[in-house]
Amino acid sequence: MKRIMLYALCSMLCFAPAQSTELFDPAQPVQDGLDVFEVSAVFSDIYEQLDNVKWAGRDIRVALESLEAVHPEAHVALTDNRAVLVWRGDVVGNWPRPRDGDFRAFGQITTAMILRLRESIPAMRRMSDGALFELVVGALVRGIDEDGRYILSKREEIMNDGRLLTSAGIEGIIDERGNFRVTGVFTGSPASAQNIKSGDLIVGINGREIADMKEGEVAAAFAGFNSGTIRIQVLNESGSRNVTLRRATVVITDADVIWKDPILEIVINKVSDNSAQIVNEALRKYQAGGIILDLRTAQGDDERAAARLAGLFLGRVPVLRSVETARSELEITAGGDAITNAPAVVIVAGGTSGTAEAIAAAFLEHNRGVLIGLPTSGRARLATKIDLKNGGALEIHNRKIKTAQGRDLDGRGIFPLVCLSNIRNNEQQNAFFINVINGQFGARDFNREDVSRDAILRGCPAIRSGADEDAVSQAVAVKILTDEKVYKQLLDNR
Repeated sequence: MKRIMLYALCSMLCFAPAQSTELFDPAQPVQDGLDVFEVSAVFSDIYEQLDNVKWAGRDIRVALESLEAVHPEAHVALTDNRAVLVWRGDVVGNWPRPRDGDFRAFGQITTAMILRLRESIPAMRRMSDGALFELVVGALVRGIDEDGRYILSKREEIMNDGRLLTSAGIEGIIDERGNFRVTGVFTGSPASAQNIKSGDLIVGINGREIADMKEGEVAAAFAGFNSGTIRIQVLNESGSRNVTLRRATVVITDADVIWKDPILEIVINKVSDNSAQIVNEALRKYQAGGIILDLRTAQGDDERAAARLAGLFLGRVPVLRSVETARSELEITAGGDAITNAPAVVIVAGGTSGTAEAIAAAFLEHNRGVLIGLPTSGRARLATKIDLKNGGALEIHNRKIKTAQGRDLDGRGIFPLVCLSNIRNNEQQNAFFINVINGQFGARDFNREDVSRDAILRGCPAIRSGADEDAVSQAVAVKILTDEKVYKQLLDNR
């Protein structure tokens, strides 16, 4: 990410900017259909709120310059004394730069720039107020946090939570090129958790190009008639990425429990107090001989909820560290005794993110279970919601987490002991388990070794089909849990 600086929000800068001036005439509050004072007040609030944020391990300079992200031919530059807007090489706006902390003036300059950009970009003039705010605030927030977002209405988002979902949470249409264009994402759905947005293109499902699929096949892939995992390829202005989603045939809950005597399978969708309570009740109800903890699509932002969930298996031990500044780390320990000591297999993959990665790391560091699957996402920055005066909110990832032993998770993630993409078929699995039993399985622990993440990903690549990933995960996990010698050998391998 390029270095971006908004001097209005940086108390550390030493020069004295020019005195702020009133940019708008109170007698003409509406310009080009916008109430300029209301819009300016919203941006003033945003700048002031962001100025109070503590950022994990980073020296943040919030960026007015990132407003240029609304269009590739726009450019914003700040000098010691001026704020300049350039469109296609021509200066179209030039204002005195306000002093540090003059949030009202910076709100007005932002509004003035929006008015000038609307003159040049017809699509911006056609936008509703809500869409305009999402575009502009999204650009500003992403200048400091690529995953940050603007929530237009906290009330609407809360009301949308808990929808009945019978799918991965995506609506869309097949475009003229045969790709699936996302037209809507349900709040709280697996797709929403993976930051899929309206306008994104989905070009592949489970290793197949959508252009080669019939419309009914595409619809069935997203529907929840067969619960399980799908892997999709998402394309947007940021590039292409592979995303793993878990469908559901019932109400999306934070955790699902499946009893297959004597094995208890626990699927975590979101690490939360609710999922900890669901797992607590399940562990007390079933006397499991073995536990499969599926974290492949789990995500979460609540560090203490993660400690409570992990503590059900680990007891009163350190689970993770929370970091808000470069020098401040808070160790978070589970507060209760473990409910079960049954053998555990933890399944992870690229969809494992946030506090779910810390839980997987805790099982690894305390040698409490066997990690299998694929490398986790390495997206271990946690979201904070900042309420705004207009009823909206900002969601920014200003915290990060480390393992209990202090290892960084953000940007690196957790690597399983057993890479499932290397034992896809029965023949490979049989050979693998023979090697384990004979003591010939000498896996390297890349969580302790200084090997680049890219190199590890090449050696343990993603499984293209979610259905295949489901099948091999189940087969290997059950075999490990039902063969005491295999389980012990894998634990001892560390």
